[in-house]
Amino acid sequence: MYICSESAAMTHPIKSFTVFMVILAISIQPGISQDRPNILICITDDQSWVHTSFAGEKAIATPAFDRVAGEGLYFKNAFCAAPSCSPSRGSIITGQEMWRLGEAANLFSAVPLKLKQVSFPVLLEELGYFTGHTQKGWAPNDFRVHGWEHNPLGSTYNQSDLQSPTAGIVSNNYAENFKDFLNKCPEDEPFLFWFGSSEPHRKFEARSGARLGVDPEEVTVPGFLPDVPEVRNDLADYLLEIQWVDQHLSRMIEELEARKLLDNTIIIITSDNGMAFPSAKNNLYEYGIHMPLAICWKDGIERGGRVIEDLVSLTDLAPTLLECGGAKVPGEMTGNSLLKIFNATTSGRIEKSRKYVFAGKERHTVCREGELPYPQRSVRDYQYLYIRNLEPDRWPAGSPDVPSVHGWVYGDIDQSPSLTYLLEHRSDSEIKSLFALAMEKRPMEELYDIVNDPACLLNLADRKEYSSERKRLSGVLDKYLARTKDPRLVTGESVWDHFPYYFQNPDGVVPYSNIKKQ
Repeated sequence: MYICSESAAMTHPIKSFTVFMVILAISIQPGISQDRPNILICITDDQSWVHTSFAGEKAIATPAFDRVAGEGLYFKNAFCAAPSCSPSRGSIITGQEMWRLGEAANLFSAVPLKLKQVSFPVLLEELGYFTGHTQKGWAPNDFRVHGWEHNPLGSTYNQSDLQSPTAGIVSNNYAENFKDFLNKCPEDEPFLFWFGSSEPHRKFEARSGARLGVDPEEVTVPGFLPDVPEVRNDLADYLLEIQWVDQHLSRMIEELEARKLLDNTIIIITSDNGMAFPSAKNNLYEYGIHMPLAICWKDGIERGGRVIEDLVSLTDLAPTLLECGGAKVPGEMTGNSLLKIFNATTSGRIEKSRKYVFAGKERHTVCREGELPYPQRSVRDYQYLYIRNLEPDRWPAGSPDVPSVHGWVYGDIDQSPSLTYLLEHRSDSEIKSLFALAMEKRPMEELYDIVNDPACLLNLADRKEYSSERKRLSGVLDKYLARTKDPRLVTGESVWDHFPYYFQNPDGVVPYSNIKKQ
C-alpha cells in the first residue's frame, strides 16, 4: 500500500534540514554509530486498529502502546498493503506493494532472492546495524527455495521461555529474548530488533479472556459480527492476547530505559493485518487493512504527543528507517518517508499530497478448486473505500464444498467460535446478511462510505448517486496499478494462480500439490 497524489513521483527526498544534516554527518563519519538511532519494531499478528486502550477499547489496557502513542505519534489512518500475514510483512520489509513481490504476494510462498536487495533490515545490516528478531519474522513462507541463507531480519532470539497463561499464547519470553539480544549487541553498533509476536493469531483458548479479567460484556462488537455471547467471548479471548503482547513491550521499554538507550531508539508498534474474524482478516474491508500504528523517538521526533490524520501505509516504514539509518532508499520502493511528519509540530493532516492508500490480495490458503486465489485490489481516500474483485465468480472466503489445506470449508477464514456461529445460524433472519457479507460471492466492484459505515455493510457501487465517486476511485486505482506495474493490469497475467503453495511436513517444505499426490 502506498500513499500518493495523482502526480506524485516515486522519489524519496529527505524533507527536513535537521535530519538531513544528521544523516550527512553519519555518511561522512561512519564510525560515529551512536548518532544513528536504534530501532525496535513490535508487530502483532492479526490486530485491527481499534483494539488498543489509546484508540478507545475499554475491555483491556495497553499502557505500552498508549505510552508510545502519547510520547510520540499516533497515526489514526495507517494501513497495511495486504490483509494476509506474509504478503503484508513482505511489503513492510521491502517498502513496496504486494503485487511487486512476485510469488511472495502469496501466503506460504517462496521468496524471490532479488527482494533481498530491497529489504530494509538487510540494507541497514550492511551499514553496521546489529539485527535480530524473536518469534515471527517474514512468515509464513520459505526462503531456502530461491537461495536465501536466512530470514532477512537477522539472527533469531527464541531461547528464553516462560509458562504461558493460556493454551493460545506461545511460551516465548519475548522481553527476556530482547534482553539477550541487547547483551550480544556491540556497544558501538546501532541495533534493529523485530519483535514479531504470535499473538493475537488464532487459535485462542476458549473463554481465556473472561477467565483472566477481560469482561466480554465490555467488548465492542463490530457491525459485521453478531452480538451474541459466543462472539463476545471470542473477542475477549482475542483482546487478552493483545494485552499480553503489550505487557512484554512494556518490559522492553523498561529495559531500554535502564540501559539509557530509550531516547535514541525508534519504537514502532503496529500489526500485519486485521483481526482473525469473518469479514476482517484476509479481506480488503476496513477491519482487514486498517492498522494500529504508534511511533516514538525522543531524539528525532520534533514534538511528541501528536495525533496524525494523514493516510499512511506500512510500506512507508522502510524508506523512513533507511533514511534515519543513513542508507540510500532503493528506487524500487513505493512507500514514502514519514520524516516530514516526524519533523512537523502540529496534529491533524500534515502532508496534503497523501490522498490515497492502496492494497491488494492474492492467494491466502488453498481452499478453492485448482488452488486458485481470490484476487482483489483497493484504493481508499479519507471517506470512501473502493474494492475491485478481479475474479468475482470465485468464492471470496473459499469454496463451501472444497475443504482447505487446514481441513475446513470457507478456508480463507480462520476457524473460530465466531465462524462456527455464522455457519450454524446462517438461516436465521438476523444472521443471513452477515453470513453473506463474509462468505457469499461478491460483485466486481464495491464502494463503502467508511466515515458512516466502517463495518462495510452497505455496498454503494451500484447506486446512481455514487457513480461519480466509483468512477473517480476506479480511475485512480487504474493509474496507480499501471504506474506500479501490477502484472494483472499491465500484462493481464494471472501469475499468482500457479505459484506453488509451500507446506511444512515431516520431509521438509514442499509444494502442497506434491503432498496431495502422495
